[in-house]
Amino acid sequence: MTEQDFAKKVNELGGRAYLVGGAVRDKFRGVKAHDRDYCVTGLEEKIFAKTFPNARKFGKSFPVYSVDIDKDFCEVAFARTEHKVDIGYRGFEILFAPTVTIEQDLFRRDTTINAMAVDILSGELVDPFGGREDVINKKIRAVSEHFIDDSVRALRAARQSAQFDFEICPETIEAMKKCGAELAHEPSERIFNETETALRTDKPSIFFRNLDRADLLKIIFPEITQLRGKIQPIVYHPEGDAYEHTMQIVDEVAKVNDNPVVRFAALVHDIGKGTTPPEMLPHHYRHEFRGLDVLEKMNERMRLPSDWKKMAAFVIREHMRASRLKKPEKIVKLLIAINNPKIGVKNFCDIIRADNHGLPPYLEHAQEIIAELLKINGSIVPQDLTGADIGKWILEKRAQLFTEIYRKEID
Repeated sequence: MTEQDFAKKVNELGGRAYLVGGAVRDKFRGVKAHDRDYCVTGLEEKIFAKTFPNARKFGKSFPVYSVDIDKDFCEVAFARTEHKVDIGYRGFEILFAPTVTIEQDLFRRDTTINAMAVDILSGELVDPFGGREDVINKKIRAVSEHFIDDSVRALRAARQSAQFDFEICPETIEAMKKCGAELAHEPSERIFNETETALRTDKPSIFFRNLDRADLLKIIFPEITQLRGKIQPIVYHPEGDAYEHTMQIVDEVAKVNDNPVVRFAALVHDIGKGTTPPEMLPHHYRHEFRGLDVLEKMNERMRLPSDWKKMAAFVIREHMRASRLKKPEKIVKLLIAINNPKIGVKNFCDIIRADNHGLPPYLEHAQEIIAELLKINGSIVPQDLTGADIGKWILEKRAQLFTEIYRKEID
């Protein structure tokens, strides 16, 4: 079924079908939309379900259907209104009925760039809040005072700013500030989902800086906020304090690695510096060990996925050692450790390169070195060795091989 066929069927039943959300926004941005969402007005749900029997219904608070349109499964929702009656994202009274207009549905949305619709049959743009102009001017602006009804909209505004490189309007920053109290009690998965999407953008620091502008960073990521003012030796860090360093590193890593897990590890690699005693500054001795404790506390609050936590902990623990290692045994151990699929040689090296403006030679040639080291394995261990002696023998032989072949490269 084509989009036109879908709209015609809806029209024959007395309703109207609109393209809404990101697909309309992206049209004016001049980019291809990742997906298409639709909104239907003037139609009873039971009539819709009877007319489109293959549509799959989902959604608890209100019905949304997955419909095959132009050989793609698209979301089709009924126009609805929302009224805040309690705290939290579930604290809404929702009305979906044939009498709800497309303008009323758009009014409940977060920012103007997402509050546009196109009538599929007529091609008419419905833009009651100036979304098209805001796209052209690269502005993020709240649709109405009801922006604050769902506190996670503040995160969405910050994420949209990073996603599209748009500027958040001052009045919307002020609205975001009003979301702080409720945002502190939002389910961690809602916060994590927005953070993960932000980390996938070309310049994730925009997300965190905008949260900081709105006084929300200290609520969502107090560990990052605590890096502000933690000065560093200027010879190594001319960019400024640990906060500025962190923002720089996460953006540098984002340029070369699209994995949000790796970008998160870059974001938190120095979080231990936030706990450095003032009298120790500008030095941050043993911050990597304090950083592991800070990560644990973050995890208690946010419940990080296991692969995120593992990658972050490894980078926090090893990022200082990587450029200082001299003993072949320790270098071999690190190389074998980063060869783990859950860490990854490239992933680790991308962070170390950004943090140190380069790599030690053994990491520059890590892939080739590891390939040689892995040739020494359990299949060639002397038969008289057992237990822990097997591991010791393998490590010793690998260290000897490393010394013989690559010592000149790391001296």
